Amino acid sequence: MKLVYRILLHLTWVLTLLLAGWAALFYFTLVDEVNDEVDNALEARAEVIVKRVLAGRVVPGTGGEHSSDYLLREIPAEETRGRSDERYSDEKIYIAERDEREEARVLRKTFRDAGGHWYELTVMTPSIEKDDLAEAIFYGILYLYLFLLVTVLLVTVVVLNRTMRPLYALLRWLDEYRIGQPTPPLEVETSVVEFRRLNEAAIRSAERAEMSFERQKQFIGNASHEMQTPLAVCRNRLEMLVDDPRGLSEEQLGEIVKVQHTLDYLVRLNRSLLLLSKIDNGQFPEMEEVDLGALFRRTGEDLEEIYAYRGMHFTLREEAPLHVRMNPSLAGSLVANLVKNAFVHGAQGGEVAVRISDRAFEVANTAAEGPLDATRIFDRFYQGSRKKGSTGLGLAIVDAVCRLYGVRIVYAFRDGRHVFTVNFSK
Repeated sequence: MKLVYRILLHLTWVLTLLLAGWAALFYFTLVDEVNDEVDNALEARAEVIVKRVLAGRVVPGTGGEHSSDYLLREIPAEETRGRSDERYSDEKIYIAERDEREEARVLRKTFRDAGGHWYELTVMTPSIEKDDLAEAIFYGILYLYLFLLVTVLLVTVVVLNRTMRPLYALLRWLDEYRIGQPTPPLEVETSVVEFRRLNEAAIRSAERAEMSFERQKQFIGNASHEMQTPLAVCRNRLEMLVDDPRGLSEEQLGEIVKVQHTLDYLVRLNRSLLLLSKIDNGQFPEMEEVDLGALFRRTGEDLEEIYAYRGMHFTLREEAPLHVRMNPSLAGSLVANLVKNAFVHGAQGGEVAVRISDRAFEVANTAAEGPLDATRIFDRFYQGSRKKGSTGLGLAIVDAVCRLYGVRIVYAFRDGRHVFTVNFSK
């Protein structure tokens, strides 16, 4: 979820809670204020009536007759025990003029005259309909809430979008940034201190990454060059010894051949590791249109001759031309490593079959054993079964090339065959 939307979501919840709490507080405060005013009027009215009764004047309502706003009745002394002298309540009263019952505020007051007689005076007055008030407040708050919510959210979106422009610019710059490739400078004018510090930190981090990348490239190039020279010297000297076998026994010549094989393995390993490092560092920027069908045809025919002693044969089925835009050297490595892996790890006398469609190709070989571990098959130096002449880096190189170009490669074991499918569809 975007930061702006998360902020808006939190604002919505906060506004909802605040307005709900404010509406409840407003309602109870308003009702309490209305009750106070009505109670004061009822108390004043009750005092007037009580004074008239105590003065011995005839008061309408005595004897059970109702007036429009009060009722006076004599009560036994027992009823006054445990009662408060004044009691306020909200009740429904009958209005004769309207022939209906309405909400009213009622005051019941007990008092005693000079003769020791107890009276209960009930004074009432129509009051506001609290249900109607609550409904009116609810809809008023609802409309106010919707208006405030829309207004606040619109203002927040505008303000946040303007405020967050430097952050969005930095994110775009980071998305476009590639180590070792030319990148436009980060030029974002902002008065926000945090954004300025974030931009400076991103620039410093990019500069450190570029320095480390350059040092790594130099180290890998120098190390590869320095390793190739002594390896070549060793191979040449061993070849001289083999060509001039005077004084060497057959056993010694056999050991020299073994050392030559080891040196050959080290040379291949060094070249493979150097290629992997260059792929990971993006040192193959050149791209052109590559015909993978022609590349598979040449590679398959060459390897079929090399591995003829294993009795394996190569077949190519080109259902549609497949032209992709990529570095030609990496395309050659991708094809060569997949086909060579199929020959090296295929069953004796088996088949290496390549099928090409318009946006994908499939390399399959007859399996000598069961399925491989699909979770580790592209790990460096992983081999399902150790094969002579294999460095364990072929499929790692294939995976690195696919990741570089955003291509999907999948391994499957079907009908006793190892199948690698490379899909160029986006």
